[in-house]
Amino acid sequence: MLEASLNRDAYVSNDVWAKEQHKVFASNWVCVARQLEIAEVSGSYRLVDLQGEQVLVVRGADTKLRAFVNMCRHRGTELVDSTDSNATQGCFGALIKCPYHSWTYNVDGSLRGAPYLDDLDFSKHSLLQLELDIWGGYVFVRQIPNKKSLKDSLGEIAGRVKNYPLSELVSAKTITYQVGANWKVLAENYNECYHCGPVHPELCDLVPSFRQGGGSDLDWIDGVPHREGAYTFTSSGQTTRKPFAGLSAAELVNHKGELVYPNLWLSLACDHVASFVLWPNGPAHTTIVFDLLFHPDQIEQLDFDPSDAFDFWHVVNLQDWNICERVQRGMTSKFFTQGLFAKMENPSLDIREWWRTEMGEK
Repeated sequence: MLEASLNRDAYVSNDVWAKEQHKVFASNWVCVARQLEIAEVSGSYRLVDLQGEQVLVVRGADTKLRAFVNMCRHRGTELVDSTDSNATQGCFGALIKCPYHSWTYNVDGSLRGAPYLDDLDFSKHSLLQLELDIWGGYVFVRQIPNKKSLKDSLGEIAGRVKNYPLSELVSAKTITYQVGANWKVLAENYNECYHCGPVHPELCDLVPSFRQGGGSDLDWIDGVPHREGAYTFTSSGQTTRKPFAGLSAAELVNHKGELVYPNLWLSLACDHVASFVLWPNGPAHTTIVFDLLFHPDQIEQLDFDPSDAFDFWHVVNLQDWNICERVQRGMTSKFFTQGLFAKMENPSLDIREWWRTEMGEK
């Protein structure tokens, strides 16, 4: 039995993309960074582009992170120049100063000074603050408030990965990919392994069940076993790194994967976590920031070398991006109306249903 995918416009239409920016991304908890990417020094910041909305994530004097619209409350001037690639992160110091008329703000967003306006009610002109929450060492921002907390959005995912020390992990390798495909094409690909046999020979050598029956009987709750003698995502299936403490017997030898809507993927091995943060740039392009996360105790070892994991992942990633770009190009055909999901692709239906709910189509 085949199930229909979303229709063509969901993947190629600029009009649909415009609606997605509001209903899918601005209205949901979007992963914007690892917490450790914003330095502990008060006033440290990172500027992020949330589908056209420039947002500052700032470390306060109380060490808390806060998210503000990158806009002075006086005349709307950008506080940080979003066209300056060297200004995407830095440190304000004690004050955030607008370059136009020198209004100044404390790093908690409150207005500190406005020249020659002594009678101004400063309490009414703080920076516009957005919702921010943290889970597993990841920073999430939501532009449009609603009653659904980040915990609610995570659902059962937090429980399924609770044994992995996500908040303690540190990135030892980062690469940014520019992929000519819709973010949903990429997510649907991530969520199924029907394609693994034809597309990922190296991956299927490591995890033979990925090619058996089109990957139809995979148990992602307990994790997917590797070939005999293998227990992690490297070409050899082994590593000199110690496993994370506190993992279950199954987690020590199996591989887990999670998709945190709308833009964070996690692939969890016993010694490292592969992290994918998606930044959609339009209906046909997605920037993907890929990090390999390790426990700091292992990074401090003199013989630490993440290349065994990175080299393997990089091969698999490029295979995925290449096939997804071919899907995207095929979808632009005027003869394409919608795709079909086979029974072994059922997890991808979750994306269809989630997206339709967020877009108000259900």
